[in-house]
Amino acid sequence: MFDLKNRKALVTGGSRGIGKGIAISLAKAGADVVVNYYSKVEEAEAVVSEIKKLGRQSYAVKADVSIREEVVKMVNEMTEKWGEINILINNAGLLGAAPFTEMTEEEWQRVLNVNVNGYFHVAQEVAKQMVAQKKDGRIINIASIASGQIGIGTPMSVHYGTSKGAIVAFSESLAGELAPYGINVNAIAPGLIETDMVAGFTSNKTVLDSFIARTPKKRAGQPEDIGYAAVYLASDEADYVTGTVLYVDGGYLAV
Repeated sequence: MFDLKNRKALVTGGSRGIGKGIAISLAKAGADVVVNYYSKVEEAEAVVSEIKKLGRQSYAVKADVSIREEVVKMVNEMTEKWGEINILINNAGLLGAAPFTEMTEEEWQRVLNVNVNGYFHVAQEVAKQMVAQKKDGRIINIASIASGQIGIGTPMSVHYGTSKGAIVAFSESLAGELAPYGINVNAIAPGLIETDMVAGFTSNKTVLDSFIARTPKKRAGQPEDIGYAAVYLASDEADYVTGTVLYVDGGYLAV
């Protein structure tokens, strides 16, 4: 089950955190993985090294997903090297924190440019390739329980919550349009996952303990928890699953 042997995957923001967990999980399931990164080439190359040790192909590519030209170059390079793209994990993102009444337009735009426009750029370029390939494809967008869809807000991060709510709608709408081409589009909405991105949150023991106390599983999530979910959605076993949001939050939203 969940055999991704010889599938070609692109993971944006794959050099650390959730992206790293997903990239390695895909490789363990048999996929070859391109690791996109924004600035930290050493971290990206370390992930590439781990993937190659698993016997899979991998390389790192620098690209700012909010810039269309860089995305086009990244996708073209991948198709030239490997011939096709079968799996896209749209993961690259920014958090950001600022009180709404003090938030600058620059702060607002910076988060949405990466978290929404970036997903659009990459998904559109990859979808063009997938349609041309005339093969089944998988697009998986990383959202968040902070999307506000079912009652959890994002104090100090209205721009982040807004962006993740947009990704839920984006995934559901895109699924309907791409289904006739054999392309499934789904979203994963993580709960609290211990990564560098949320270190400022998890380093506050009082806040962390409060969050964990409300979580039925009584722990914070790990990047591999999201990786396992991504492997399922990328697999043939999930062929009939499209336009859905998979919440991976330890039961946080169930209570």
